[in-house]
Amino acid sequence: MDWFYKFPHMEDESLLGLKKAIDEGFRSFTRTHGDTIDALFDPLQQFLLFAERLLTQTPWPIVILVVLAIAWFSSRSLKVVGSCLAVLLAIGYFDMWEDTMRTVAMIFVSTLLAIAIGIPVGILMSRSDRFQRFINPFLDVMQTMPSFVYLIPVVMLLGIGRVPGLIAVVIYALPPMIRLTNLGIRLVDKDIIEAADAFGSSAWQRLVKVQLPLALPTIMAGVNQTIMMALAMVVVASMIGVQGLGQPVLKAIANQYFTLGLFNGFAIVGIAIIFDRVSQAYGKRLQRHQEVAHG
Repeated sequence: MDWFYKFPHMEDESLLGLKKAIDEGFRSFTRTHGDTIDALFDPLQQFLLFAERLLTQTPWPIVILVVLAIAWFSSRSLKVVGSCLAVLLAIGYFDMWEDTMRTVAMIFVSTLLAIAIGIPVGILMSRSDRFQRFINPFLDVMQTMPSFVYLIPVVMLLGIGRVPGLIAVVIYALPPMIRLTNLGIRLVDKDIIEAADAFGSSAWQRLVKVQLPLALPTIMAGVNQTIMMALAMVVVASMIGVQGLGQPVLKAIANQYFTLGLFNGFAIVGIAIIFDRVSQAYGKRLQRHQEVAHG
């Protein structure tokens, strides 16, 4: 009756052999192809370093003015602009400016990468139910797997540094971009698509001039969720050498520095609020524009 109380499983030696074979295979792969993979990701590292230098070396008043201009363009709201100004001034006053700019650079690059991958994949999913069924399990795994697990293969392949952290952030933050692009295109009114077909639009023209513009508010919601999930990975990514606000938080946890962790945690929240308010306001503006145009 032991089988009734204890779940049947592989013999211990067989299981250990299987695990060892997989581990050795992965190590062998990294030893053989590690340098090639490093070289492939070198342009990404250079772009990330450029974004970091741009934000950290640009005088802070100019950075604040650019952020406020973007906030005003996106929201047309003095309340949103005032909130952005207050958050940025508080971050600078509490001596967290440089770490914050590094974090913003990481979020900026990871979001661009997620958009560059997510929108084409979302478009393909919207065009094919079979492709959607194929991709959905991968998205489910990416969203539900603990973020620490992403770090293991990435670090084994690329070592410690910015690029492994960036890749882990993108993997974690990518699913909402894909899902909401797919959803936005599928929700476009069929009558509008039929009208575009009646005017002789090609598939490319229908996508670029009809489906994507009408799906843009939903796609912007995907961008918003991608940014929020990328920010949620900041502290985890700091464990493998990603500089920014996550490293002081990690140091505070290790050494029980309450105020250091609290202040940097508030800075992460402040940046999240800025990104959230600005992207949401822009999405709402786009939605109102679409309603006026088609109402």
